[in-house]
Amino acid sequence: MEKYISYLKENFLTPEQYILSKFEEHEVILLGEDHAVKNTLDLAISLIPQLYQSGVYTFGMEFGASEDQADLDRLITSEEYDETEARRLLFNYNVRWAYKEYADIYKAAWKLNKSLPKGERKFRILNLSYMYNWEGYSGMRTPTSLKKVFHKGNILAFRANLVEREILSKGEKLLVLTGTPHAYTKFKFPVVDSNADEFYSLQGGGFGNRLHEKFGSKIFNVLIHQPAIHINTLLPHATKGIKTIETVMERLDYQPVGFDLMNTVMGEIPDDGYNSIPYENFTLKEVSDGYIFTKPLRKQQGCTVDYEYLKGKNFEDVQNHWPDKDWTPIPENEKEYWKEIEGYVDLRERY
Repeated sequence: MEKYISYLKENFLTPEQYILSKFEEHEVILLGEDHAVKNTLDLAISLIPQLYQSGVYTFGMEFGASEDQADLDRLITSEEYDETEARRLLFNYNVRWAYKEYADIYKAAWKLNKSLPKGERKFRILNLSYMYNWEGYSGMRTPTSLKKVFHKGNILAFRANLVEREILSKGEKLLVLTGTPHAYTKFKFPVVDSNADEFYSLQGGGFGNRLHEKFGSKIFNVLIHQPAIHINTLLPHATKGIKTIETVMERLDYQPVGFDLMNTVMGEIPDDGYNSIPYENFTLKEVSDGYIFTKPLRKQQGCTVDYEYLKGKNFEDVQNHWPDKDWTPIPENEKEYWKEIEGYVDLRERY
């Protein structure tokens, strides 16, 4: 334990300092988030003006449709900020994403742009997804049904191609906020495979995997402190590695910190979650290049529910476009809708 504490004391960087420092050697940094956790979104919001000052002019969001990019560009460069328009843009991508802090990222970018001298380059929020077609989806995932839902092709390939086109081909830099599995670069996720000798196979082809395979060290991924999947139950919990980090951080008064996992003692922390399946001696460096600790799991907060999200919306549209019906049933009414929204940010269910 002492070696981890000593390393962090000697190499201490705040999460903001850590992320900004990574742009000295890398072009795209993928932040792997557990969705709708307020502490993570607060960090992203605080980073926006600092990114600009460091010459990073774009922030990528999984939760946004490329069809709305021009409208989003107008929103965050307008004279007056339009809360209703911000909600519309999020709703267009995901009818259930009624979480205030995601819209607050737009507002932070608008505030920055509003403060810039006339003629200065504007900061941009880059939507990394497109509008899926959930209408008529029965909840059964087959090649035919998925081709209908993801009508512009594999969403992970779409995101990787968009980043290449909009950022890497232009010599630009980008910070991306995305779900943790999408941020994996070298790591390939084990999936159950009854035909395999060890009853699992390794699934690549993710957003980060695709970028790293093509652009190598230009791509860097950072895991934000969160539960991992239990090796047997497949439910989130505090694995051995997470418990070790929390014990170390308790000794450091839980100061938020960012640190490398690759080629450091921190990366040698052993872990025993689901990700460890392919390894005899699994350590944290296998899954990520870097790590950010914000708060211990028990003190993490869910995002703020935006009860204005459905204002002016037809609830039938919510039901028709409800995503991932095989994971979460379509709500029958607004009461059930808000129960689902509130339940997702009650982290006692996840942490």
